[in-house]
Amino acid sequence: MDELALRGGPEAAQALDIPDWPRCPDGARENVLDVLESESWCRVYDDAQWVDRFEERFADYHDADHAIAVANGTVALEVALRMLDVQPGDEVLVPPYTFIATASAVTSLSAVPRFVDVDPDTYNVDPDAVADAVTDRTVGMVGVHVAGYPMDFDALLPVLDDYDLFLVEDAAHAQGTEWRGEKVGTIGDVGTFSFQESKSLAGGEGGIVVTDDDVLAERGQLLHNIGRQDGSVYRHYELASNARMTEFQGALLCAQLDELPAENETRRHNERALREEIADVDDISAKPEDDRITARGYCLFDLAYDPDAFDGLSRDRFIEALNAEGVPAGTGYAIPLYRQPAFSRATVEALVPADADVPAYRSLHLPGVEEVCATTVTMPHEVLLASEAGVRSVGDAVRKIRRCAPELV
Repeated sequence: MDELALRGGPEAAQALDIPDWPRCPDGARENVLDVLESESWCRVYDDAQWVDRFEERFADYHDADHAIAVANGTVALEVALRMLDVQPGDEVLVPPYTFIATASAVTSLSAVPRFVDVDPDTYNVDPDAVADAVTDRTVGMVGVHVAGYPMDFDALLPVLDDYDLFLVEDAAHAQGTEWRGEKVGTIGDVGTFSFQESKSLAGGEGGIVVTDDDVLAERGQLLHNIGRQDGSVYRHYELASNARMTEFQGALLCAQLDELPAENETRRHNERALREEIADVDDISAKPEDDRITARGYCLFDLAYDPDAFDGLSRDRFIEALNAEGVPAGTGYAIPLYRQPAFSRATVEALVPADADVPAYRSLHLPGVEEVCATTVTMPHEVLLASEAGVRSVGDAVRKIRRCAPELV
């Protein structure tokens, strides 16, 4: 008879051999030591080279004409929006199921985030909800590839084109994701990525902006480097901040990028194995398979959980039991962004022009995101880097909890 680990029984996922994350790949120490000993730690100077190398290699990997490496994913979004000339009082559509930087980057320019509901099957912005959110002040959208699962470009792009709106792809989770054979990041006007240490391409911190537009790229180079251009150190052509990446980050990320394609293949293989394992468990499911997604990047692996099918076992109690069985899991973004304390109407009104139309965020009710926040169970991407046998043991843990659910209700 099963005995739950919460009740002293053996863990069902003892075989889940998750590697440490972030990893220190071959070459990382050598690269970083090269920077240390070179005494060229900042890319401003002529003998700096590692950030240049990383930009070139990441642009090549993501099929982008231009890449601008920056300090982190948050400032990548801010630079992207400035590249697109977002002005105080402009409105930018954003999804409410994402990290706060997707929306706070908008307010950092004294513009107004307007939240658009998400599709509860994919967690990404619902294209059918976009038109209803557009006003005469709307200039564009920041869309997110949540957990590395891409937005539905086929449905979304025609809507944005109808209203002449730009698209910034927040691809913080999606290093290596493809839609119809094209890497994400340049399908919209500008793409941004994060290299914070929890990401699948980890540099501790770091970010990058990619685009195929020569004019936007030239502006991005100015904006991320205090308005400098042409190698000038004390001549500034625009008022801008310093968002540069350090040479240490560039060196580390070059080594990490060497590993990413093979790691994503392992994750994809193990994702399929895990899908097989949970396929026979009623009312717990992964995001839909889609033939238009031709390659996947990963940050999280998401499951939708229906407590009604587990004898009324709550999502939080299920996660507690799953953790006890040896599977790291959590709730992900547990509340919509418009319910975050930072997104009070008064807070945003203090940042934007007096004539801006700021939504009553606390009064919003978007059913798609509220369903996702209440039902999602997430696992970090490194779970998918375990052995296949270890990944399949996650299915053993889920089935065990399902059988024993009445004991936990």
